[in-house]
Amino acid sequence: MRYIASDINMLVTLTIIRYQKRRHIFFAFLAMVLFRIPLWRNKRSRFWKLMGSGKNGSFDKKPDLMQWAIFSVSNLKFKDVQIKHFNADLLIYKLYGPFISKWLRFFECDTITYLMESIEGHGLWDGKEVFGTLPRQSDYEGHVAVLTRATIRISRLNRFWKYVDGVANKMTEADGFITSYGIGEMPWIKQATFSIWQNKDAMKNFAYQQPEHKEVIQKTRQEKWYSEDMFVRFKITGCIGNLKGSNPLKGKL
Repeated sequence: MRYIASDINMLVTLTIIRYQKRRHIFFAFLAMVLFRIPLWRNKRSRFWKLMGSGKNGSFDKKPDLMQWAIFSVSNLKFKDVQIKHFNADLLIYKLYGPFISKWLRFFECDTITYLMESIEGHGLWDGKEVFGTLPRQSDYEGHVAVLTRATIRISRLNRFWKYVDGVANKMTEADGFITSYGIGEMPWIKQATFSIWQNKDAMKNFAYQQPEHKEVIQKTRQEKWYSEDMFVRFKITGCIGNLKGSNPLKGKL
């Protein structure tokens, strides 16, 4: 199937936020309450979520109280020439407005933002087709981001966490893996993994040939671990900012 953007006016963004000082943790929690107001009032925003992170920003039961995330789908559309001239502060301002921008600057947070277009996938998020109707497959080649998100049944929590920890560790060793973030709306129950790969072949090799991951896929279906799940792939159109002094896509886009 030919690659066609699902909606020419749809911009998908994931911003990872990292506070630098442990004494700011209270304010990080407070931000998850206060940020809802400007996001809710943002007329360009179609969908947004404020999320926490696993330990060291990875997929883990233990939270990382220094690291948080904003996921958004909006009507904004930036030209390539604009993206090249954005710095992290200006991009945050354009995406989320002055309140969030000033807050993150005041607390000297590190931020890295991925700008994306959804290209293929399936599933629901809070009962919605967040990205519209997507094809299951496309002929897009290039760097690809993958969002795997699920609401885990309470009765399956122990089974889920028993198996996924090992898989997350294996992913970082896979050929073609670039980086990943463990994020979630609710600790232990509403979880997501956002990962970036050199291309779809590298991602598929891990997903369908790596034994531990293949086993988890089978068990999720057989034992019905999820009450809701979603799997979406994205074309990355930009990556602005740094986290812990690093941008994993610098010079690659």
